[in-house]
Amino acid sequence: MLDESPRKLVQVEDLRLYFPIHTGVLRRHTGDVKAVDGVSFDIFEGETLGLVGESGCGKSTVGRALLRLYDLSGGKVRIDGTDISDLSVGELRPIRPKMQMVFQDPQASLNPRMTVSEIIGEPLVEHTDLDAAGRQARVLELMDQVGLNRIFQNRFPYEFSGGQRQRIGIARALALNPKFIVCDEPIAALDVSIQAQVVNLLEDLQDKLGLTYLFISHDLSMVRHIADRVCVMYLGRVAELSPRDDLYANPLHPYAKALLSAVPEADPNAETTRQRIILKGDVPSPANPPKGCAFCTRCPEVEAICKTEAPALREVAPGRHVACHFVEIQNRAGSTGPKKPEAIEPNQQGERA
Repeated sequence: MLDESPRKLVQVEDLRLYFPIHTGVLRRHTGDVKAVDGVSFDIFEGETLGLVGESGCGKSTVGRALLRLYDLSGGKVRIDGTDISDLSVGELRPIRPKMQMVFQDPQASLNPRMTVSEIIGEPLVEHTDLDAAGRQARVLELMDQVGLNRIFQNRFPYEFSGGQRQRIGIARALALNPKFIVCDEPIAALDVSIQAQVVNLLEDLQDKLGLTYLFISHDLSMVRHIADRVCVMYLGRVAELSPRDDLYANPLHPYAKALLSAVPEADPNAETTRQRIILKGDVPSPANPPKGCAFCTRCPEVEAICKTEAPALREVAPGRHVACHFVEIQNRAGSTGPKKPEAIEPNQQGERA
């Protein structure tokens, strides 16, 4: 019988990215900012994995690390079966067309001195052998795909609205027919009325071209609309990784519960009865994270073990992975199911049931 399980296009195993701290007159290395500290997940071909968390939790750093825009401090990243963790700049060059990025601020990510045609065509100059006519034809095709009028090809970025500039960025990302695109908060800088248009465009392109997305956002309502699975991060670590509907219906990690309790309800009656979970204290510094669980200083369900031992990301229900001692204790008592959780290998996290 043929295996019909989806193929893993992106595999992240124990990803770490530390930024060194240098102090004193001699600029000695006295510590590290642990922006990403042991993150593991898989992204299946054709799916959208939402990556959420509060500002400073390491979401954007994860996205940039996956594309090797940063050199990794540790761990493994495989794109379409190729380990890119330790590749040099020259070795990465032929792999770049497979993986692209849509940046958060289209105003800052587009060269103001280049026309739309030049911006979209730049990847074609760098990575293909197309002549001028071939590049021009491809640029016009990409403009059609993202809903930009061809007559705008000789205009500059400042002549466009925020939503149109983001469409230019999406067209540039699509130029080399990538398999995997990191969308780093692509709607954060846009008006609410434009956000839905950009998200619908991303979904349409995914259906037509078979794209795989890592969708980074702090907008939990929009993530619920576009993502297939959701990864919740806190202080550089994965707190919970679950299918979208399961997470929004019944979050398991205490931080995921608090995060989702802040999402407003469209129904006025439901909004009046919504129970907010207000966390006390501040987020610890990633330069000096807590010894045990990263969330132990603010968790309403904290146990003694949480302050001394970091929880492993464990499967507590089919397809649901949580890094929490409290959830594990509940699970053993039968609160979340009869199955005792077992630690899983990093490259198996996210396996669908």
